[in-house]
Amino acid sequence: MTQSLILHRRGLLMGAGAFALSACSPETSEAGEGQYAASPYRRVSDADWRRRLGDASWRVMRHEGTECPYSSPLNDQHARGIFVCKGCDLPLFRSQWKFDSHTGWPSFYDIIAANIGKKRDLAIGIPRTEYHCVRCLGHQGHVFDDGPRPTGLRYCNNGVALKFVSA
Repeated sequence: MTQSLILHRRGLLMGAGAFALSACSPETSEAGEGQYAASPYRRVSDADWRRRLGDASWRVMRHEGTECPYSSPLNDQHARGIFVCKGCDLPLFRSQWKFDSHTGWPSFYDIIAANIGKKRDLAIGIPRTEYHCVRCLGHQGHVFDDGPRPTGLRYCNNGVALKFVSA
C-alpha cells in the first residue's frame, strides 16, 4: 500500500473514532432542567448532603451508587400516594405506576416527566440512561425498555433515593 493510502485510512479511522466518542457525550433531558437551575439544592456541599441523607442515600444520590437488591422497604410499599425525591421532596412517581419487576428495586413504568432529568451513562461500559431529580440532581436509577404497558419502560429506582408520602 502506498503511504498516502495508509494516511488516508488512518485519517478516516480517527474521524470515525471521534464521531463515535461524540455520541457518548451526556444527553440531558430538557424537562424541568432550566426551571431549577437556580435551586438552592444545587448549592449544597457534598459534606452537607452526607449529613442530610446518611451514608447509604448519599452514596447513591450524590455519587451514583446502587443499593443492594431487595434491601428497600419501598419494594413492599403498595399504598396509594406519591414517591418523592429523598433529597428535596420533589414528586417523581405516582403509586399507581409502581410494579413488581422482580429485580429487587422499586420499579415504575411512568414518571412525572417535568421532574426527571436524564443522561447517558457509560460507567459499566454498556450505554444506559440514568435519570435524576431535576431540582437537586440526585441520582435515582436507570431506565430500561423492558417494562409493562402502556409505556414499555422500567424506571428502576434505588429505594434509598425516595420517600413515600401516602395519599
